Amino acid sequence: MSLNPPTEHQLLVFWVGLLVILVAARLLGAVMQRIGQPAVIGELAAGLILGPSALGKLAPYITDWLFPADDVQTGMLFTVGWLGVLFLLVSTGFETDLGLIGRLGRAAVIVSAGSLLVPAIAGFAVGWFLPMAFVGSDTERYIFALFVAAALSISSLPVIAKILSEMGLMRRNFGQLTLAAGMANDVIGWVALGLIAGLAQAGGLKLDKLAFTVVGLIVFFVVAFTVGQRVVDTALKRVRANGGDQLSGMTVVLVTTLSFGVVTQWLHVEAVLGAFIAGVILARSRFAEHELIRPLETMTAAVFAPIFFATAGLRVDLGLLADGETIMWALIVLAIASLSKFLGSILGAQLSFLPLREGAALGVGLNARGALEIVIATVGLSLGVLNDRSYTVIVLMAMATSMAAPPLLRRALSGWEGTPEERQRLDMEAQLASNIVVRGNRILIPTKGDVQSLLAAQVAGLTWPADTAVTLLTAGDASTVDVQAHRDVLFGRAVDHDVVDAPVADAVIHEAVLGYDAIVIGAPTGGETSEYVSEIMRRSPIPVVIVRGAASLNGRLPWAFARALVPVNGSKSAKPALELATQLSSHIGTQLLQLHVSPTPPTRMESLIGERGPDRARHRAILDEAASVADASGARASSILAHDPSPAAGILSTATELGADLIVMSGSSRDNAGIPAVSATIQRVLDG
Repeated sequence: MSLNPPTEHQLLVFWVGLLVILVAARLLGAVMQRIGQPAVIGELAAGLILGPSALGKLAPYITDWLFPADDVQTGMLFTVGWLGVLFLLVSTGFETDLGLIGRLGRAAVIVSAGSLLVPAIAGFAVGWFLPMAFVGSDTERYIFALFVAAALSISSLPVIAKILSEMGLMRRNFGQLTLAAGMANDVIGWVALGLIAGLAQAGGLKLDKLAFTVVGLIVFFVVAFTVGQRVVDTALKRVRANGGDQLSGMTVVLVTTLSFGVVTQWLHVEAVLGAFIAGVILARSRFAEHELIRPLETMTAAVFAPIFFATAGLRVDLGLLADGETIMWALIVLAIASLSKFLGSILGAQLSFLPLREGAALGVGLNARGALEIVIATVGLSLGVLNDRSYTVIVLMAMATSMAAPPLLRRALSGWEGTPEERQRLDMEAQLASNIVVRGNRILIPTKGDVQSLLAAQVAGLTWPADTAVTLLTAGDASTVDVQAHRDVLFGRAVDHDVVDAPVADAVIHEAVLGYDAIVIGAPTGGETSEYVSEIMRRSPIPVVIVRGAASLNGRLPWAFARALVPVNGSKSAKPALELATQLSSHIGTQLLQLHVSPTPPTRMESLIGERGPDRARHRAILDEAASVADASGARASSILAHDPSPAAGILSTATELGADLIVMSGSSRDNAGIPAVSATIQRVLDG
């Protein structure tokens, strides 16, 4: 085997070219962002300026030195660019919500079909009527028309993803629909390209190659979402069990991405599709967290993606548009490509009973053809299906649609907040993201089949979102443990029951590092906090929620929680309790009693001047802040100001007076040795 590394001069040119591209792309991207446009426009423009369209005309000797017609030089530069699109697509896949797309299933299928078929038909027609001066030599007209149809039908998933991400639209319904349709456009587009390339090369249809690609993709999807998912889950679980170091996590991400990319490239469908599926698989893992992919997202946004979009512009020579016929047909192709994609998307949206405005946004978003269109044009040029004229026309269409999409999308969505259901979902996602305890991830409930853990399961089931999964963990001998009652109170959720042969606290802590929101523990009624609960509190890396039933229940579950009392004092340590209580109230309508206990009664003067007293105003501000949190969650809340030298006594007396059947408290306290412990106030309430 002979390995021929690049020469010193080739390396120098490569590093200088890479530096110039990165600086230009980042600078122009920043300029675009300053004027309210996505950075991708500036990054694409950087390639146009550095390529034959601008710098190549003004100072060709500089362009020839920076980007020489050298296979090694070109290969190194474009390899970095393709790494950029690979990493961009794995990040996009990580943000793709298959559950949401599934709920939008009918719309996703119909919009994808409309956005593909209408442009394909229009593209075939325009390809059929383009003058022979645009058709590659020795190419059959129908093959050329099919190629134009494929070129007009696809959308650029990388460009779409970049635009949606920069505009903060990835989680919108239409954003997920756009990604789903863009993915379908890409898959079908690449399969169609393989078919047309086979026709061009062999002068006829090669069914064996087409069947290999189609069947291979089906097998790939099935294996990826079954065996691949299990392998990724196992790898990420091991990473988290060993401390969750960033290096190991990034290794799993990169190995998964490259492995999937290799498979799809081997199937004659670009590696970017494999990277996208890798991101989806990684995000679906219960052991994944967003921090897993954040370093890759940062590096991609700062380095790789700008280089990729800039290199796409390097290959465009707008000087080929010098004659009037080429300009005229370029405008015709651009108009037909834009209108057909727009109308096809709107048609699909209307057939799916989506709002017209959402259909328009879909049409604008899917119109971005981007660098993948340029790849298709390059393939067509290399096969002789296209010539320099038609290549320039298609590339111009790709660049124009990509640059027009962001401002048009911004205009289409200006002032539109979506449907009430979508706004509710987005508000819930934003709230969960800002929460400390209830964040929508899996929760862990230790159990021996006892009524205390059953009460903990009941409270968790009423507090966490309905789609939050639960793990019931039993340590030691599980032969007599029956958790069916726990499954019943957690009805509708995904519930796992894991059995571990280890001490309870050790088992819980070992499991807690594997991606949970919180540990929810049922504590025995009366007396001090049990030893194993105290040990879990000391060692837990995540929040611990302790649920203890009232002695009067005699081991029975409460019928409901009609009134929940939550003490507030404006401190950070009290926020988790308010969070839990508001979630409970918003889910089942529990009346929330927000109590602030002042240790000193108002003075005579303060009683006379009322709200104008400084202490009274401070107490009211604390209650108002708590009320705003409750209002944002849709909770039923009322504010109460009590006076008692002992906060615990004030809490207990108010709970008795108002008939509260649940008290929710949180605190951050440590004993004399600095070890986390239940605060004195909470312990007094428990004892009371």
